[in-house]
Amino acid sequence: MTKIDIISGFLGAGKTTLIKRLLADALAGEQVVLIENEFGEIGIDSGFLKESGVVVNEMNAGCICCSLVGDFGQALHDVISQYHPDRILIEPSGVGKLSDVIAAVQNAQLAVALNSFVTVVDALKAKMYLKNFGEFFENQVAHAGCILLSRTAECPAKRLDETIALLRGLNPRARIVTTPWKELTGAQLLAAMEGSRDLAAEVLDEIAHAHDHDCDCHAHEHSHEHTHGADCTCGCHDHEHHHHSHGHHHDHDHDHDHGCGCGHDHTAEEVFTSWGRETTHKYTEDSLLRALTALGDPSLGTVLRAKGIVADENGGQWLHFDYVPGAPEIRRGAADYTGRLCVIGASLDEERIASLFGLA
Repeated sequence: MTKIDIISGFLGAGKTTLIKRLLADALAGEQVVLIENEFGEIGIDSGFLKESGVVVNEMNAGCICCSLVGDFGQALHDVISQYHPDRILIEPSGVGKLSDVIAAVQNAQLAVALNSFVTVVDALKAKMYLKNFGEFFENQVAHAGCILLSRTAECPAKRLDETIALLRGLNPRARIVTTPWKELTGAQLLAAMEGSRDLAAEVLDEIAHAHDHDCDCHAHEHSHEHTHGADCTCGCHDHEHHHHSHGHHHDHDHDHDHGCGCGHDHTAEEVFTSWGRETTHKYTEDSLLRALTALGDPSLGTVLRAKGIVADENGGQWLHFDYVPGAPEIRRGAADYTGRLCVIGASLDEERIASLFGLA
């Protein structure tokens, strides 16, 4: 029976790094399919992972409840019938709610083993993400059977203890992996994930119960034409990826009440925005680093994540980049069919961001 592992985590936490590690080490002998659900108009991660020989089914800018249940459920059926994999790794959008993804798998009604629900958490940024985007961050942590802390080697001991206490307050049951990943084998990381199966079963029961009571979507064959009650929290009421409309500004410096305080359960599309562009523009490492560093300017909005693949002005291998606040990374990699950039955050000044990359 095909195993399904869901690897969630907030933007830039290290999900892709973990998946690469598992594929190279622990899962080398298995037939694996990766399914991603990216928030944003330009899909990037499949370019990073395709060299591993993994089948990537990319679904961009999907509504976590209905689009994910529809497209995602069909994707699961397709990959199982076409590839008969030993294991499916699901990497949800960094701004998605883990409970919605788990429910979507359940509602696909497949003969599969829901093996583990994992959340990757950046040990250095957990407190900031909880303050600024508590509704989404809390959901990912609370529904995990295993929490893998990234960047613990760079985290001072006192701060690491505070992060663990914060996570325990949101989820007292999950395994929390605190050892730096470099000190663990892929097999050890996988064992930690799979050791949470009993907790995964508890989470499944809780989510099934919650969705039976809170959302009437599933009784309407997951159609975008269904109607909603006033309390429906499925997030299907607007598929145009609008901006958050409650006048709530997210930043790095001020405490927030874990959401906008309006009493609503928000979708990613209401709170987060993305800017993406395909481009033939060429960059040097220095010019790209300057653009990425400038994303830290708070007047641009709250930039949570940037990633892309662009041509090098000097020829040779292309420039692959990742950015989370304060930590730009550029590396060399294979060319793609065209250059692509994606920036994700809240209240983004898209015109100025485009200008940073020479695309205004």
